[in-house]
Amino acid sequence: MSESKPPTPTPGDTYKGWLFKWTNYIKGYQRRWFVLSNGLLSYYRTQAEMGHTCRGTINLATANIAVEDSCNFVISNGGAQTYHLKASSEVERQRWITALELAKAKAVRMQAESDDSGDECPAMPPTSGQGGGGRNSEVQSTLRTLGSKVEDLTTCNDLIVKHGSALQRSLSELEGLRVGGDMGEKIRQVTERATLFRITSNAMINACRDFLSLAQNHSKRWQKALQAERDQRIRLEETLEQLAKQHNHLERAFRGATVLPSSFSNPALANKGGVSGKGDASDEDDDNEFFDAMEDPAEFITVPADPKYHRRSGSNVSGISSETGMDDQSVNFDELSLASNPDSPQSLELEPVRQRRTRIPDKPNYYLNLWSIMKNCIGKELSKIPMPVNFNEPLSMLQRLSEDLEYYELLDKAAKCQSSLEQMCYVAAFTVSSYSTTVHRTGKPFNPLLGETFELDRLRECGYRSLCEQVSHHPPAAAHHAASEKGWSLRQEITLASKFRGKYLSIMPLGSIQCLFEKSNNHYSWKKVTTTVHNIIVGKLWIDQSGEIDVVNHRTGDRCHLKFAPYSYFSRDVPRKVTGVVTDKDGKAHYVLSGTWDEKMEFSRVMQSSKGENGTEGKQRTVYQTLKAKEIWKKNPLPEGAENMYYFSSLALTLNEPEEGIAPTDSRRRPDQRLMEDGRWDEANAEKQRLEEKQRTARREREREAVKAVNSPEEAVTEDSINDSALKSAHPDNYQALWFEKLDDPVSGETLHVYKGGYWEAKDQGNWDMCPDIF
Repeated sequence: MSESKPPTPTPGDTYKGWLFKWTNYIKGYQRRWFVLSNGLLSYYRTQAEMGHTCRGTINLATANIAVEDSCNFVISNGGAQTYHLKASSEVERQRWITALELAKAKAVRMQAESDDSGDECPAMPPTSGQGGGGRNSEVQSTLRTLGSKVEDLTTCNDLIVKHGSALQRSLSELEGLRVGGDMGEKIRQVTERATLFRITSNAMINACRDFLSLAQNHSKRWQKALQAERDQRIRLEETLEQLAKQHNHLERAFRGATVLPSSFSNPALANKGGVSGKGDASDEDDDNEFFDAMEDPAEFITVPADPKYHRRSGSNVSGISSETGMDDQSVNFDELSLASNPDSPQSLELEPVRQRRTRIPDKPNYYLNLWSIMKNCIGKELSKIPMPVNFNEPLSMLQRLSEDLEYYELLDKAAKCQSSLEQMCYVAAFTVSSYSTTVHRTGKPFNPLLGETFELDRLRECGYRSLCEQVSHHPPAAAHHAASEKGWSLRQEITLASKFRGKYLSIMPLGSIQCLFEKSNNHYSWKKVTTTVHNIIVGKLWIDQSGEIDVVNHRTGDRCHLKFAPYSYFSRDVPRKVTGVVTDKDGKAHYVLSGTWDEKMEFSRVMQSSKGENGTEGKQRTVYQTLKAKEIWKKNPLPEGAENMYYFSSLALTLNEPEEGIAPTDSRRRPDQRLMEDGRWDEANAEKQRLEEKQRTARREREREAVKAVNSPEEAVTEDSINDSALKSAHPDNYQALWFEKLDDPVSGETLHVYKGGYWEAKDQGNWDMCPDIF
């Protein structure tokens, strides 16, 4: 990337630029961003790291600067740190050498002045009775007084120099004169000048006496305060260093216990034979384990915007003010107005909300020979593998689909937004939040039976209710509809395609999710990413989400591109990282989202964008200048003892809780699932086989009915007559859903099952005659 040449540095200026730094013998010289400021030379991997991650710093006051050749030079501080650097040209190297020498001279001078300020004073804590504000006010007042005294001394010094020079000239002339008539005149001039010099000297002495008196009165207090600050700084530095070591140790231990193979988790192997060579190891010890070539380069980087954007008033950014409601002001205002509105639901006298359960029976510890089951299943689709309940969790896929509403509040806030771009941020955060419940959930949900349903009625507690129905068996597909009193509705139809590859299991959700807002008529749609379960045969199971999601607003053309980075042993990025950019219909970026799908997401408003440096694959990354990031979503903590309850969230614990008045096809009524939750797994396995055989019998019966409809009435229906062409023409598995109907969506252009109504009316009437007998 071509860069403009920086100006020749001047003393005290901050100097920045790219240099090549030697890392190790494997990677050689690597391009790094260096910053010279206040006598310290620091470096970062990219400009974006300046706000949060410094890779190393050298104090130039104690450093040696040596030039090796036309482009190379070395900076060392006595052996602890040594930077071998290379500039792009000899001219560039000379600019850096000049800047470093000037900064070093200034740092040495400042250090000498600091050392002369009275370090030999014993360390004593500051006076406990003085507050921070009082001490600061006193110091400022003293500094002003000292400043005026120093100005007096400067004035007196100038006068002394002036009159002293004149007196010296007069004395010289007096010595050269012969005794004559003009002797009296010369003596008179000498006397006058000597008098002026004496007066000025007296003023100088008085000013010095005042200055010394003031300095003596305050010097001990200043020395004590300074020593106390130094001691506190040393303690903070030591504490920070200990915390950094503990964090590094815990992070390595966590990786070794969860996802690292045995060769990486062995500390004996990890500590062997680090790469030795020139250069320090301040931040390059990561390079001994991971390599840049294995990283998935980011499509963009963000840097803090110019502070002037933070000081703009609303009148200066009238074109933006309507879209900057993300600063929490608009949301807080809406929430406050809602709370104060006497007509709002919160202020009405409501019946007591039902207390939901907070525990389920602990998961029993059953031994199972996994390989004896899996060895004949490699390459098959997961839905066609007869799995025992030992691999399951006591929830059906319909209930797992309803868990997407765990963070429904994001859609509530989105419904209040005035700006479609702001609303897009909340919808994008909602799409990411639906994966947070899966991070420890390695159990497989029960495959729903055809016609099985699940209702989630949270109208009284949360203002929404949803309904799921299994609308197809081969391939398995579920339709979901949710509606809220806050002005949004959600619908989705998900078909799972899964493959078992021995070491890992990939689950590819097919179908789309759509979210509609009544007030703005905004219509959003997106698809899910791939879920991968690792270490199926050997090791501890762990889950990863990877892929890309495009959230599209079909009314305005706004788009949010989310990227779920796959986990890699060789990546220095945080695990489970998600990044996204919200753009308008013209492709202009307005917001940047970042975070992890298992913890939290943040957003920041884009103030300016430009093409940045080329990535490792030659792609030119975009640099976004953004305002300070703010949190938009954070994961709820798991309930106490979640590790013994399948790592269920607070919502998941309530999904299988028995309720009155639900449909006979509801997942809560599944006997095998209920037996598993109670810990009776042997009975649950037998019941599971019974239900699956009952479903296969019902399918064969539908096939016979389909053949009867195709063949003539006189023909006998035999096994041979059920041929592929007859089945294809009659569509025997084209199940007619009870509560959903297949329609073409004119907005997104997709065909999906849409809720046709009638379920909640049937529940109110207690009329379930139309429901099939599936259990």
